[in-house]
Amino acid sequence: MVAALLAGSVLASRVLGWAREVVLAGKLGTTPEADAYRAAFQIPDILNHLLAGGAFAVAFIPIYSRFRETRGDEAATRLLATVLGTMTLLTLIVTGVLWAWAEPLVALLFGEFSPDKQALTVRLTRIVLPAQIGFVTGGVIRAALMADDRFWTQAAGPLVYNAGIIAGGLLLATELGAEGFAWGALAGALLGPLLLPVFDAAHSGLRLGFRVAPLDRDFGAYLWRAAPLILGLSVLTVDEWYDRYFGQFAGEGAIAQLGYARIVMLVPVAFAGQAVATAALPALSQLWSQRRGAELNRALLGTLRAAVGLAVVMAGALVALAEPVVELLYQRGAFTAHDTVRVASLLRVFGFAVPGMVALQIAGRGFFAREDMWRPMLLGTAVALAAIPLYVWLGRAHGAEGLAAAGALTMTANASLLLGLLRRVHGGPALAPLAGTLARAGLLACLAGAAAHFAAGTAEAALPRLLLGGAAFATVASPGIYVLGDEAMREAVSRVLARLRRRRD
Repeated sequence: MVAALLAGSVLASRVLGWAREVVLAGKLGTTPEADAYRAAFQIPDILNHLLAGGAFAVAFIPIYSRFRETRGDEAATRLLATVLGTMTLLTLIVTGVLWAWAEPLVALLFGEFSPDKQALTVRLTRIVLPAQIGFVTGGVIRAALMADDRFWTQAAGPLVYNAGIIAGGLLLATELGAEGFAWGALAGALLGPLLLPVFDAAHSGLRLGFRVAPLDRDFGAYLWRAAPLILGLSVLTVDEWYDRYFGQFAGEGAIAQLGYARIVMLVPVAFAGQAVATAALPALSQLWSQRRGAELNRALLGTLRAAVGLAVVMAGALVALAEPVVELLYQRGAFTAHDTVRVASLLRVFGFAVPGMVALQIAGRGFFAREDMWRPMLLGTAVALAAIPLYVWLGRAHGAEGLAAAGALTMTANASLLLGLLRRVHGGPALAPLAGTLARAGLLACLAGAAAHFAAGTAEAALPRLLLGGAAFATVASPGIYVLGDEAMREAVSRVLARLRRRRD
């Protein structure tokens, strides 16, 4: 039930993300202003990573749950107040410092931008920087709520955030340009990721307090568990950073083009990976706390086989139908037919990153559930740093397509290494059944993708091409899952269909 809620919310968030990108494309296209808007998130995103704002649930839920079980509710409430107060104050201080130093930092990061483009990036950066207060502070509260099996704010927060950006673009972009989207991002971050959890905490009886105690022993224990997430580099995070940084050398509009393609690629990733991984962590953590390691490995293997198998199939559809998808979504206003061709080319390459991204998110939970944060951090950091020459080489040789290919290769390598490390250190999951799932899903994706590509080529307009191609893909893939797919894939599809039937009835 939780997985279904989070999968639905993540999918809805990605749909809203599409709508956000549609508005952005129509207003800004792939202009220098669009590049500046995306570049403005580089410093805030790095700040969010350094404060573990995007991973509070991973770091906080296991220790918070253990405090309640072993030391009682009062100790858990005190831990929550300490983490909440200390991290909020730290975020305020660092945000202020970065706001003041935005101009030299932007000049350092985006030296290839023209002076006007740098100045716009600085203005936009200063608008969106305070949004991190909402993400970090709200992230602590949401983690405590999820430990109480209250997931609706985790599901709703991204929806409100995306809705804020859309509203800012529709209401303000005509007069303010990219600044309208930036103000919408700030409002959405404060309303969704922050105020919704505060409201739910008050309604549920979760006691919130602000205790600033950076030297507190329990806060130190939390930092020790969060340190790998703060100090480590994940390919899932740095790939977008690399695209923004190296994209400035790939020509005008390359950063924007990569961003438009990425948001479409993230829809299957969110559906098959992010929601499943988020929902799986509490259950896997509970199995580990009960010393049921073998059962944890079996559960993790089943989750991996179902999610990665479906990810491969969905990636096949993405690659086959990239151009009509991009044309239908984006081609209007400032977004031209030439932009469609460029972004569709990038989307085809990004499609090959989908299975690796899904596997990375789920395999990581096999470590996090055991409170083993350092090993995946060290591995992820090593891979992220070792990949820099690959991004430089492919970016120089093939431009934006080379950067997308570097990301896909790095994701796949990192996922393979992480699964191997998980197997070696913790005895599972078994890799042979997962390899069989990948082979079956890959064959099915190729067959369904070929049918979709052929069917889409019989029409000219974007909508008929997408409808014909999608119908052909589904015609081959739906029975193909039951013929070529393994038990895990069939069970996953059957569960989805059963939920749909229950909702219809």
